[in-house]
Amino acid sequence: MTDHHYALDVIWQGDRGSGTSGYRDYDRDVLLRAAGKPDLLGSADTPFRGDGSRWNPEELLLAALAQCHLLSYLHSAVNHGVVVRAYTDSPVGTMSQVGQGGRFTSVTLRPRVTVADDAMVATAQTIHAEAAANCFIAASVNFPVLHEPEVVVLGA
Repeated sequence: MTDHHYALDVIWQGDRGSGTSGYRDYDRDVLLRAAGKPDLLGSADTPFRGDGSRWNPEELLLAALAQCHLLSYLHSAVNHGVVVRAYTDSPVGTMSQVGQGGRFTSVTLRPRVTVADDAMVATAQTIHAEAAANCFIAASVNFPVLHEPEVVVLGA
């Protein structure tokens, strides 16, 4: 077993002068910072009094799942001789709120993979399962991560 460690700084930027004196008296703005990387502006989602122009934790979770699947998929593609020429994804997730709490109940990844050759389509479709099994982030969540992949051939 090999452990990998990750670190970043989360800096709250929402004090309007009276701190958290009341629920409506502060902003949910945060700055996410990691060494050697561009800063990322975060906030709560707008239903939770956040700034919709900033990334919220729910979007970042979707992004982490989609990016992890992409990277695992590209690795599997190389191992199986599938030449990927393009890859996009438009993931969607459902979070159910119960009172003050809530949880994600599912995420669906919808990757669209462009391969170099017709002969690669079947394998390109089936290796999504392998990529899903190898995705560290998907293995870490307690809700289903579903897949609706589409495979197309370059120039078709």
